Amino acid sequence: MHLHKFEKIWLIVGIGSLVVFLLILGFGAFWLGTHPQSHGVTIDPQNIEAHEAFKPENLGVTQVEEDKYIINVVASAFNYDFGTDEDGAPLKHIRIPKGSTVLWQVTSPDVVHGFNVAGTNVNMMVEPGYISSLETEMKSTGEFTIVCNEYCGTGHHLMYATLEVYE
Repeated sequence: MHLHKFEKIWLIVGIGSLVVFLLILGFGAFWLGTHPQSHGVTIDPQNIEAHEAFKPENLGVTQVEEDKYIINVVASAFNYDFGTDEDGAPLKHIRIPKGSTVLWQVTSPDVVHGFNVAGTNVNMMVEPGYISSLETEMKSTGEFTIVCNEYCGTGHHLMYATLEVYE
């Protein structure tokens, strides 16, 4: 079998690229210990209030230390539930000081939702039966839109809220 000069070059480049890719992947996975986020924390989607973090009084922003916050959210039926204000109206706007470390904890009782704070590195898939969590530092001020980036039904486009990071 005779291969043309350019076929040999492309075979060498292709196989070389594959080897380099696998070496980088192996280095990251085995030497650095990089792995996908596991869903270690489960929850009963029919009774999310049984979990301490998702009781109605614990939803929304909770300050745990000087610059540390936990934000508990329930994503369901075209709505993000951050709790209610003092008048009993649902919250659609939350505020966090700049430089704060925030632990986001999100769950869903119904279908798969997305949780994305546009303009930040907060981006999670929210599955029923699991608690998705991500810790991040809010480094820049401004208003950020929280959107569902997984199609969840006909009212998907109505699923949003606002995060304000202030000085």
